[in-house]
Amino acid sequence: MKKIFLSIAAVMMAAGIMSAQDINSVTEVYNNGAMELEMGNKEAALGYFQSALTAAEALGEEGAQIAENCKNTIPVLMGSIAKDLIKAEQFDAALEQLNKTIETAELFGNTGEAEEAKTLIGQTLMAKGNDMINSKNFAGAIEVYNQIMAADPTNAMAALRLGMAYGATGNTEDAEKAYLVAAENGQDKNAFKQLSNLFVKKAAAVLKTKKYDEAISYALKSNEYLENATAMKVAGTAASALKKNEEAIQYLEKYLELSPNAKDAAQMKYTIAATAQIMGDNAKAKEYYQAILSDPKFGPTAKQMLESIK
Repeated sequence: MKKIFLSIAAVMMAAGIMSAQDINSVTEVYNNGAMELEMGNKEAALGYFQSALTAAEALGEEGAQIAENCKNTIPVLMGSIAKDLIKAEQFDAALEQLNKTIETAELFGNTGEAEEAKTLIGQTLMAKGNDMINSKNFAGAIEVYNQIMAADPTNAMAALRLGMAYGATGNTEDAEKAYLVAAENGQDKNAFKQLSNLFVKKAAAVLKTKKYDEAISYALKSNEYLENATAMKVAGTAASALKKNEEAIQYLEKYLELSPNAKDAAQMKYTIAATAQIMGDNAKAKEYYQAILSDPKFGPTAKQMLESIK
């Protein structure tokens, strides 16, 4: 009977020694992680902390404190690695890391780190989209900005950049929709400026193909969003080509009002004068001919026209 008691005591003593060795081993792994982190080796540190967590949890109550320390450290460290990837403009890798951070932080009950990572996902997507649009990868940018808008339909900056990307591909309809969303959510000044530019470019393009009615329509739409001298010039030129003389004068006068010091101001004044003369509006014709008498190019002809008007 005495031998049996001795055997039990020996087993218990051996178990105690083994347990001490296990906790010491886990502590060493944890400390290795802390050392790597101090040296700035975040990936290596993360590996050690993850290994320490697994081993500490296997020890139960004895490893509880180390396990808790690991759970507090791991999500923060993962988030820090993601931020480094963002700074390095490795956006896809950063997004993958941020999603892992969210999953791990929520598992460990670290809601603060999870929320920060979710915020960073939106910012990272924006940075990725901006990088794509700057490198003229407009299709990729459209995909990314739409992803942002799906998560936050009121993101005015994403909508504004989405409009730019659509506009660059020639998709005027979707560009206008995106800009209007941006305008509704606080980016109205920038959105209307972009819309004005979008439609004046469209007007100039169709003017070259002699689609004069379309040119006028796009030019007027440009001016509705933001008064645009170039749009009025396009509209005036198209109206002149269509012999819509009254409209041509109206648009060209607006052009001169918006851009009084334009290089072609004298030419536009001559066009207005000649058009008014054709219409029988001699008063307006005289006004504009007189305005360019000192111009070296149009002055001599203007003088002759004035002499011919009774």
